Amino acid sequence: MDGASKFVRGDAIAGLIITVINVIGGIIIGVLQKNMEIADAAHAYTVLTIGDGLVSQLPALMVSTAAGLMVSKAGVEGSADKAMGAQLTGYPQAIGMAAFVMGLMAFLPGMPTLIFLALAAGMGVLAYVTAQAQENKRQDDARAAAAPQEAKPPTDEPISTALAIDHLKLEVGYGLLPLINDQRGYRLPDQIKALRRQLASELGFVMPSVRIVDNMSLGANEYLIRIKEVQAGRGEVLPGKLLAMDPRGIAIDLPGKPTREPAFGLPAMWIEEVLRDEANFRGLTVVDAATVVTTHLTEALKENMAELLSFAETKKLLDDLPAEQKKLTEDLIPSQITITGVQRVLQTLLAERVSIRDLPTILEGIAETVGRAVTAQNIVEHVRMRLARQICAANTAPAGHLPLVALSPAWEQAFAESMVGQGEERQLAMAPSRLQDFITAVRQKFDAAANEGEIPVLLTSPSIRAPVRSIVERFRPQTVVMSQAEIHPSARLRTLGQV
Repeated sequence: MDGASKFVRGDAIAGLIITVINVIGGIIIGVLQKNMEIADAAHAYTVLTIGDGLVSQLPALMVSTAAGLMVSKAGVEGSADKAMGAQLTGYPQAIGMAAFVMGLMAFLPGMPTLIFLALAAGMGVLAYVTAQAQENKRQDDARAAAAPQEAKPPTDEPISTALAIDHLKLEVGYGLLPLINDQRGYRLPDQIKALRRQLASELGFVMPSVRIVDNMSLGANEYLIRIKEVQAGRGEVLPGKLLAMDPRGIAIDLPGKPTREPAFGLPAMWIEEVLRDEANFRGLTVVDAATVVTTHLTEALKENMAELLSFAETKKLLDDLPAEQKKLTEDLIPSQITITGVQRVLQTLLAERVSIRDLPTILEGIAETVGRAVTAQNIVEHVRMRLARQICAANTAPAGHLPLVALSPAWEQAFAESMVGQGEERQLAMAPSRLQDFITAVRQKFDAAANEGEIPVLLTSPSIRAPVRSIVERFRPQTVVMSQAEIHPSARLRTLGQV
């Protein structure tokens, strides 16, 4: 194509130059050699030169016609004659315009009238026939589209699809659909997407996607959180209104509808938008309905994060380790511990809301203890010691200190004496009345600290940290229980009292 176009262009330029030379040379020859008048010589030799020029352009015309055929054929299936015919007859309006132009040229002086009239008539007939063919095809297509489709037998879904479960599901009543898709954008899905990114940064693994569905059996403004198809939270919000609450747990003195904050159970009040400034002035926390749902979902996920860390997720975390950490993984798994064993350690850490983002340090801690005759809980306790800096930093107050509530020596001895069994069978056997006394003492101490604006951790000795945590998590799941071995030397401590 490039060579053909260059040939046509060069031949055209050469033809123009030759034509000018022939006209000038012919006039000179006719006047000087043939003794002709200048006008006669110019007429004769101009006609001869133009005729010669037209004949010499025939090769260029053929080459450009062939190039046009190649361009028309490009990207079209079938032979070249069918492609050219389909393109020439594809636009009846263009053929009709060509017939009209030929009809006008037939009446110009000097033009062969009969030939141009015949060409105009032929093109007009071709335009009419092509237009009718296209109209008939359009009608046939319309009738085929309007005809009822042949009923196909419904295909049965495989029974195995009934076994699939959603890891995370958020069911909402019809009154909460505006939170998902309103005129201002996809508010709730955007917040959930940001939540997944935040949890991945805080806890070290990407939680499964949340499926949002409507549930007509729920109340208009109710929602339901399911984790592995099991209910993990339920609440009710009022779209278009704001939830005001006092972090100290004090009742709200504002006009509105009293309620309980679904995630933490604090007394709250649904207020109108116009009362936002008044609530902020009183130091209240004010959030919209979508944020209430997202906060409740966050707490439900943190409480059940260990269940979401499956074998496949654990293997993916190990496979995604940097190349320089692969050697540690190869030496550790499966010769010293299985992937299931690593999964159990990670799940235990997540159950206590300890981030597993520093996976290399966790694997190093496992490698240091897995060769000994120890239990899985002993491995976890050693790993927590290796993560002391991280655990202390996560629980440091905004003022820069680590608030502590220590377990008194009396309770330390009581828990130590209540431990029975050996190895994996070791468990707590304390009288229910004593447990109730312990629960009451912890509640009173931590409620007093909360009134002072502190969120302390409960400090115990390493040997009883796990059983103490198993009791505390039943009534205060957000409370962190640390052992003395997990206090990093660089941490600034502030003791708030004893239990």
